[in-house]
Amino acid sequence: MRLLPILFLALPLLAAGAPPVHPYADATRRRIATAQDERNTAALLPFLQDKNATYRAASTEALASVQDKKAVPALLPLLQDANPAVRRAAAYALGQTGDSTAVPALAQRLAQPETNSLARRAAYEALGRCVTKNSVSQLYMLKIPGPDSSAAPGRAWALYRASLRGLATPEVVRQAVLLLGQPGLKLAPARAGASAALTRMRGQDSTLARVALPILLKTVASDPDYFVRENCASALGRVSRPAAWEALVKAASTDADHRVRIAALRALPLHSFIGVVASVDQGLTRPLAQESLVAAEWLLKTPTDSLWAKADFLPYVQRATHWRTRATLLQAALHHARPAHRPALADTIRRRYQHTPNQYEKAALLTALSEDPAQLDFLAKEASLTTGPPVVPGAALAALVSLRGNKKFPAARQADFTAALRRALAGGDVAQLATAAEAFANPTLVPAPQPEDLAALRQAQGKLALPREIEAWLGLQQALDKLTKAPKPTPAPVGPASQHPIDWALVQTIPVGQKVRLTTTKGIIVLELKVAEAPGSVASFVSLVKKHFYDGLYFHRVVPDFVAQGGDPRGDGSGSTPYNLRSEFAQLTYGAGAVGLASAGKDTESCQFFFTHQPTPHLDGRYTIFAQVVQGMSVVQQLEIGDKILTAKLSN
Repeated sequence: MRLLPILFLALPLLAAGAPPVHPYADATRRRIATAQDERNTAALLPFLQDKNATYRAASTEALASVQDKKAVPALLPLLQDANPAVRRAAAYALGQTGDSTAVPALAQRLAQPETNSLARRAAYEALGRCVTKNSVSQLYMLKIPGPDSSAAPGRAWALYRASLRGLATPEVVRQAVLLLGQPGLKLAPARAGASAALTRMRGQDSTLARVALPILLKTVASDPDYFVRENCASALGRVSRPAAWEALVKAASTDADHRVRIAALRALPLHSFIGVVASVDQGLTRPLAQESLVAAEWLLKTPTDSLWAKADFLPYVQRATHWRTRATLLQAALHHARPAHRPALADTIRRRYQHTPNQYEKAALLTALSEDPAQLDFLAKEASLTTGPPVVPGAALAALVSLRGNKKFPAARQADFTAALRRALAGGDVAQLATAAEAFANPTLVPAPQPEDLAALRQAQGKLALPREIEAWLGLQQALDKLTKAPKPTPAPVGPASQHPIDWALVQTIPVGQKVRLTTTKGIIVLELKVAEAPGSVASFVSLVKKHFYDGLYFHRVVPDFVAQGGDPRGDGSGSTPYNLRSEFAQLTYGAGAVGLASAGKDTESCQFFFTHQPTPHLDGRYTIFAQVVQGMSVVQQLEIGDKILTAKLSN
């Protein structure tokens, strides 16, 4: 009898610790998600009127992935829905369609009181995605009820979305500057959005110099948020003023966060302004590979008549600790070398190429050789390799194409170059097909493609296996469209949902909050899967993890301060699975450590994924987010091309 009270006491504790109810245990939620996956607008529309707000919100958000403008009239009334989650989802879906007819309704919604800050921000961002050149003033002319601290972040990110679409005006610049200057913790999101907007304002460099320079100089040195400082550094790179250069030199040398230093290095002027030389030199010696690589890339870009171009690069090469930095420095040396010095430098690069066992270093050294037209025969020979990893011949052909673009390319070798492209088409390697097709479509590289070349492009395309090789198919089709002067682009043959439907039985076994532990050559990274937001993508990823698909695969692409990408069975970015997934765009944003699926366009996702190094809001709503790094972000920052996923396992 004395056990009874103990049992009764335990029951609430068990309930409190119980896992959350799985969203897809609900058959209606599965129906909505299946209709989204099938791009079935007609099946989703009735749910917009459902009495259950959860179903209204889910079906509304589903239309953000479908992106059917025919759904816009049905979405507009939901901006006034009694449930804030539905209002937010409706704004998001409208923004994803980008339909300018939604502008009046979005503006009306923003002019009304809104108790939910997330719904207000969603409406603002949607407005930024939908306005046109004629209506962009709506972003800052609207009078918003309620405290400004609630509206300011939305307005700032709306300016960003509009600027991303090329709609920046001098007044848009001024409005972003006003928001960037707002102090206080509550307005930190507004400063983040405003700073991001200032990096995307094409054609407004003179306005930035006149209006934004003082606040950019202040904020790059003092804002507590690295993302804001980083954006200010990027914006200062477009301001051709000594004060801007001085601020960039200081940020590149002294900022505590490597992401800010990298942004400042990228933005440094390409001349020998006082301090620039020291900043680049310091960047080359930084322990983080990303940072030293960006410094080396600056040397490659600097004009050939600058003092830097006349420097001896070999001491930098000898002290470089990262192979990508070393290869880029060798490329810079060859790029800037006098003709008499080129043969010796090319021999140095080729010796390194022959001795390194690293396929990715080989690829980088082939890229370096593209600076010397005398290397055409060597690159053509390496491009014709049929054994070993595909990374090397693919890089060789890409280097050959780059070499052909060199102003010093000998016209007498045009036939040899074209012959190499034809061999690539005949070889059928998917990476080389895309490279060769792009070259044939470029009249500066191949001035007069022959009828047999078009036939070869079509023949190569006909041999591709879809949807696995959709990226190569698209490259070939784009070339054919250009060469045949097609009146409009040929639609991509995107795989329908029926070729790989969502495995709902598997989805329901994946608990909300499920983690995956990646053991890499740099350390442990733990991901938390977003099964509620991206069930199809998560199910595919979990299925591949259970099959040990990812074990032993490389990170083949690392862009400093942007992404680290892996999961390709070929190791060169051209690999896939036999199926494609449909894009799943939930109300998630690309912050640092977001995990997205790579794609060749909407609804072409497969097995490749990437980690973001920092917030990358221009990817929002364009690439599926299916997980988030919850442990090991420092490992993500250290990943380099050629690092491996040793194992990928589900974990608690």
